[in-house]
Amino acid sequence: MTDATNQTQTQTQDAQMGDYFALMKPRVMQLVVFTAFVGLVVAPVGINPFIGFVAILCIAVGAGASASLNMWWDADIDAIMKRTVKRPIPSGTVSEGEALGIGLALSGFSIVLLFLATNALAAGLLAFTIFFYAVIYSMWLKRSTPQNIVIGGAAGAFPPMIGWAVATGSVSIESVLMFALIFMWTPPHFWALALFVKSDYGDAGVPMLTETHGRTVTRKHIIAYCAPLVVVALWLGFTSIGGPFYLVVAVALNIWFLKGCYAIWRRTDADSDADNHAVEKHTFKVSLYYLFGHFGALMIEALLRNYGLTSWAGW
Repeated sequence: MTDATNQTQTQTQDAQMGDYFALMKPRVMQLVVFTAFVGLVVAPVGINPFIGFVAILCIAVGAGASASLNMWWDADIDAIMKRTVKRPIPSGTVSEGEALGIGLALSGFSIVLLFLATNALAAGLLAFTIFFYAVIYSMWLKRSTPQNIVIGGAAGAFPPMIGWAVATGSVSIESVLMFALIFMWTPPHFWALALFVKSDYGDAGVPMLTETHGRTVTRKHIIAYCAPLVVVALWLGFTSIGGPFYLVVAVALNIWFLKGCYAIWRRTDADSDADNHAVEKHTFKVSLYYLFGHFGALMIEALLRNYGLTSWAGW
């Protein structure tokens, strides 16, 4: 262990409930819960509301478990990076041992309860998601390859697939495309962030693409990922869970996001430094609206179909 990690252990203060909750990365959990909920409600099979609530709770707890394990493993670099130094472990409010224990306990609880409440496929997908984020991404990819975000993005892409599996007990083209939408969105989303927190990753020794290949290459990668992302986003509109409303929203959101990614691609290091990365920060924010907007439109399509107001069959 590093000196920074040992220091966080010896300086641990009395933790409050909010400190333990912060271990579970509540902001990230919001996205996980929302996309899992959408995957559940757009599925063609209805589910008992109480079972649905338990399933979403399990997915949220599972996300919190993987976040706790991530913070336990990354305590040394979190103490170095400015944007993570106030997290519970580096700030000294929660010990590494507590974070590990909480992560393991919540993992077991969420997987077992989801299995008992729903089905083996949903529980298996949740177990694999936790393993993927905590082990494959955090322990292996994050510190070993500049493709860490590309491959590791799968961990955040599983929730809608899990929600779909809760309702249907299966995997389909619709759930795969919801997975693919988040998977293809993750690299440009995080690379936009990396462009304006570049020194953080470098100081911590994390081989983010901005560090290993530079900003110019990162900008090219961002624009390159836009093409398959747009294809997946629009393809969803022509599946059983899509429809006219979703497609209109998707076109608007993709034009908005493409505009930001194109602006980043045209930038130089001098441009970014001159305005304190204003374009990169704006595009990062747009990327958040982009994902929430697509899944929100899918949910609205499901509601409209339930009332017989819209579907491709009626056009």
